[in-house]
Amino acid sequence: MERIGVIGVGLMGHGIALNIVAKGWPLGYLSHPGNQPSDDLLEAGAQAFDDVAGLAAECDILLLCVTGTPQVEDVLTGSGNLLAALRPGMVVVDCSTAIPESTLALAGLVEARGAHFVDAAMTRTPKEAAEGRLNLLIGGAPEIVARITPMLETFSENRFYAGPVSSGHRLKLLHNFVSLGSVTLIAEAAACARAAGISDAVLVDCLKRGGGYGAGLDRMAPFLLDGAVDQLRFTVSNSLKDLTYYNAMAEEVGSPHLIAEATRAIMARLVAGGHGEELLPRQVDLMAEKGE
Repeated sequence: MERIGVIGVGLMGHGIALNIVAKGWPLGYLSHPGNQPSDDLLEAGAQAFDDVAGLAAECDILLLCVTGTPQVEDVLTGSGNLLAALRPGMVVVDCSTAIPESTLALAGLVEARGAHFVDAAMTRTPKEAAEGRLNLLIGGAPEIVARITPMLETFSENRFYAGPVSSGHRLKLLHNFVSLGSVTLIAEAAACARAAGISDAVLVDCLKRGGGYGAGLDRMAPFLLDGAVDQLRFTVSNSLKDLTYYNAMAEEVGSPHLIAEATRAIMARLVAGGHGEELLPRQVDLMAEKGE
């Protein structure tokens, strides 16, 4: 088995790391204040490293599970300086949601070092990460993707090969636009329903039995019915980031993005109002309160 390193043991990365080490792969991870508690990783046999260079020296495949493009760029070419620590034949796997143009540029730098770059963006939630049931949207050279697939299988249920490097990140932005757009549409409808005197329960029941049913409703319904957010632990600020990336991609390829821009504008107003760290289901209340 190849040696695996993880940078970013947060809500998603912790579940990924735990599944990798629990299934017998040698694992190291970067110690960082933003990590989830990692005692269980150490107990399972993982090793913590205090710096990127030390981690890279002991790994064949490095997974980046950080927030987005600025953080990926910082790990590779900024404060982390991972680029300088890469050896020929190593593989960098970027599991973030990122700007495809940046992905292509970073992949070029990695390949100039004799290493390989794969984007393997994730969908689903921390719950599925802990269960080893993530979806992965993958871009990269087919032979390198084939090489790392046994490792990817330790924490994913479905894998979608989208094409060459950056294709995984492009597919992730398409997915998140549809997903976040659907959730925001439902939230706006729910806010309007409340203002019109229609109960959340009636609205949910009506949508479930008609054309409004889908994954977005499944994730919003627990909040509308019981105030629970476990099905959608995703912040407004992260939504703004992803929708900003999507709009930039659509602009780059010359595709219309009127709905995407309107959804991004809603998130931008909520962030400007100090609600960036609210979980996405809460936008129903915020829209009702502020008439967003």
